[in-house]
Amino acid sequence: MRSSAVRLQSDELESSFIVQCVGQVKSGNLENNDYLYCRYFITYGDDWDILGGLDNGLSQIACHNHLSVDGEVVWNFPLDISFKSTNIHGWPRIAVGVYGIDFFGRDVIRGYGSALVPMQSGTHPIRVEMYRPIANSVLNQFASWIMGNPPEFFDLRFVSQAEGREVSRVQHTGHVDINFQINVKGDREAALISSRVSGLEKFGFAC
Repeated sequence: MRSSAVRLQSDELESSFIVQCVGQVKSGNLENNDYLYCRYFITYGDDWDILGGLDNGLSQIACHNHLSVDGEVVWNFPLDISFKSTNIHGWPRIAVGVYGIDFFGRDVIRGYGSALVPMQSGTHPIRVEMYRPIANSVLNQFASWIMGNPPEFFDLRFVSQAEGREVSRVQHTGHVDINFQINVKGDREAALISSRVSGLEKFGFAC
């Protein structure tokens, strides 16, 4: 019995892999709005465990350089997390929400976005397209602006899910740039991931 348990533990260790994710939420441009801060959540499947780091964070408030014409707000907000898994199903995704201050000094949502964490080792700059929910009528839009209560999602992690999003009306508001440094440990799983990514790329899908 003891040898069987040791063998099962050894097989589990051989079949598992580790994903180390380091990077930063670099900058963003959301309709040239100023004085913005961002929040992120990293969502993952049931077969994934966190070995270290944080799966969420809240940045400082930043404003763009008024001498620049690109309207970028720079955060350079770090993220650092490591996972262990035995299954690539439920690969981590990052959900980002950017918030700002309106004309009356109230915190309002400026945009939501989500992207898959890169699946191959290396440095990966990615751009996350951002959007925000809109009211279902002009009257409701005006009322929400007056009351300082624009439509928003109850949970930021909602944007990284597929269920329920098809009934949401949204408007594109800009983008957020994120830099990832990924390290996948585990020869067999790393090779499997690499082959699957290569197969997707042949059909025009970018991971």
